[in-house]
Amino acid sequence: MNRSVAILVFPGVQALDVSGPLDVFAEANRFLLPGDRYQLGLIGTERGPVACSNGMVLHPQRHFADIDADVPGLLLVAGGPTLPERAFPAALYAWLRQASQRAARFGSICNGAFLLAGAGLLDGRTVTTHWNDVAALAARCPAARVEADRIYAQDGSLYTSAGVTAGIDLSLYLLAQDHGEEVALDVAKRLVVFIRRAGGQSQFSPYLTPLAEAASPVARVQQYVLAHLTEDLTLDRLAAVARMSSRNFSRIFARDARATPAEFVESARLDAARVMLERSAVPLKTVAYACGFRDPHHMRAVFRRRLGVSPQQYRHSFGGPADAQAPMESSS
Repeated sequence: MNRSVAILVFPGVQALDVSGPLDVFAEANRFLLPGDRYQLGLIGTERGPVACSNGMVLHPQRHFADIDADVPGLLLVAGGPTLPERAFPAALYAWLRQASQRAARFGSICNGAFLLAGAGLLDGRTVTTHWNDVAALAARCPAARVEADRIYAQDGSLYTSAGVTAGIDLSLYLLAQDHGEEVALDVAKRLVVFIRRAGGQSQFSPYLTPLAEAASPVARVQQYVLAHLTEDLTLDRLAAVARMSSRNFSRIFARDARATPAEFVESARLDAARVMLERSAVPLKTVAYACGFRDPHHMRAVFRRRLGVSPQQYRHSFGGPADAQAPMESSS
């Protein structure tokens, strides 16, 4: 199989659209045998260095016009802040059409989908992009099914992702297709990615737990948990949602979700609490009960065990203004 990966870049490209996916495959090479490792590169829309939107300068190894039959196995188009308003030469669109036919897989990161749309490659396909550009992409390419609330989408050999860091999620998904979930998980840990997010999950939530196969009983339970965090989510209750015996459910869930039901529930509650701590200044007691913890002390114990910090410390580092719960946090 052609393991080469290339990202098409242009002046004003978003640097993280490029470095995030490339780092996924570069880190994967640490775990792979020499014959399975990825060959990484950049393809420029113009000759010479390419300045990113943040001022970083990239040096593509090749110009698109110099690439004929030797297209990469995976060709991704990066996005950029000004890309939706830009037009590119007809020769680039023609090359993209030809390259997408020869590449085993192709796609876009963030609003790089606009370049694919300009080449006519999204017609009749299900795609996604950065939430802020969804309406513009749908207007630009009315023949495409643009799904606003997805982290990434696959339609045959076409792969598209939501904004910026979602390119990492898409790349981990592609990596898992090539080498399995264990390698993808190892890479996620190396990159200190919280966890690989499922493509169908909302791109508006920063911390998401991966779902099993969408139509499976396990996924049905996972969705139920996310929607009922404040309820008493016992093993028997979740098994009933899955329509299985408790023993069989526990075994199937652990196999498919790579976590016990209790671990999944705790992770979902922790994720919800992290979001509330980042986005609001409500008291810790309110956060605890809203996210399904028994009380603030229980939430604090979970934060300490899972993250190594207290909720108050987490809020201080990543969230809004501190609340009035500091006395509780000072206790041992």
